[in-house]
Amino acid sequence: MNWRKSTYSGGGEGNTCVEIAELHPRIAVRDSKAPARATLSFPTPAFTALIDHLKEDPWSDAHISG
Repeated sequence: MNWRKSTYSGGGEGNTCVEIAELHPRIAVRDSKAPARATLSFPTPAFTALIDHLKEDPWSDAHISG
């Protein structure tokens, strides 16, 4: 698997982010601080929709019900 970090990774060691890997037709996600732990995977369209939503309104919880 080819993991990559966001270009928005914070300072320090750059370990305060998640990493993703493309596993067509899914996207795998893991914590960069604990790469040996479990990963999550999402269908590519669902992951893309999440990223698009975060780009549009990253700090709003108006669309989250619960």
